[in-house]
Amino acid sequence: MSPGTAPPVVPRGGGREAITRAARESFAERGYHGTSIRDIARGAGLSLSALYHWHAGKQDLLAAVIEESTAEYFGRCDEALREAGDDPAARLGALVRATVEYRVSRQVESTIAASEWRNLEPAHRERLAEMRSAASRLWADLVDDGVARGVFRCEHPDDARRAVIASCNAIAQWFEPDGGLGVPELVERYTAIARRIVDCR
Repeated sequence: MSPGTAPPVVPRGGGREAITRAARESFAERGYHGTSIRDIARGAGLSLSALYHWHAGKQDLLAAVIEESTAEYFGRCDEALREAGDDPAARLGALVRATVEYRVSRQVESTIAASEWRNLEPAHRERLAEMRSAASRLWADLVDDGVARGVFRCEHPDDARRAVIASCNAIAQWFEPDGGLGVPELVERYTAIARRIVDCR
């Protein structure tokens, strides 16, 4: 900053949140490549200098949006499993419920994480892949435990796990809040589907 130049005006509180919200909305509407850093600053009601106070650029913002989404999903799953106890069938239902509820309540974030992942630079992708792997391990450990204890009888646990995750994740792509299907019913349906896939008896 040159002598006599005033520092960027950064709003008290909400600055980072406003920027992240604007980035999320712009990525969802225009895609990563269709979004400019000026679009995000304008959407947040900030100057470019104020935006750069929080983030180095558009790539960092994409990583931040995906990181926040992944962390929230992982947190919900972790909490659901803690509350479910030790029974594999109950834990499967809890994990399905957490995933379905997240995909419904965070459709925009889920879509961005899925569609814009390829646009992350290697350093961001490598770091965030570790978070994704941790969430996947929750499912893998659950299915493996159910098989080991004879509660799940699927012959191919890895394929079963992938099928359950894919079906739940896809909800973000098609769910319509006004489509006549409520979240509790959706959870019930997908829990039944998951139980059939893992052959829960």
